[in-house]
Amino acid sequence: MPTLFSRIIAGELPGRFLWRDEHAVAFLTIAPIRAGHALVVPIEEVDHWLDGSPELNAHLMSVAQKVGAAIQEAFEPTKVGLMIAGLEVPHVHLHLVPIHALHDLDFSRADANPDPAAMDEAAEKIRASLRAAGHIEVSD
Repeated sequence: MPTLFSRIIAGELPGRFLWRDEHAVAFLTIAPIRAGHALVVPIEEVDHWLDGSPELNAHLMSVAQKVGAAIQEAFEPTKVGLMIAGLEVPHVHLHLVPIHALHDLDFSRADANPDPAAMDEAAEKIRASLRAAGHIEVSD
């Protein structure tokens, strides 16, 4: 049975995509901790990051670094936090969160009903930063 993320990747469910290549995608989470909170997800369904091949994990980290740099530019946080929790959906995903303090990585602070216009604006800011950096993998 496909995961929630597989259904988003396939276009069966909506997603605010930022990046797409042959192995991975990045899109905004539907419950952001902070504006710009994105997920990097492999197209291949892998439940636990320990089960991913070294090549896949390296690729996910490479994409996370590029998308993270775009988040850094777009939102100017102190840092872009990276977390692999994997409890919510049984499909590997790297959380990229613009942070100013450690509590900015607290999932209890997630917004379950974010403003759609603010989400669209956040996605476009990140896409613009990716385009400016010359990345052709930017999703529209």
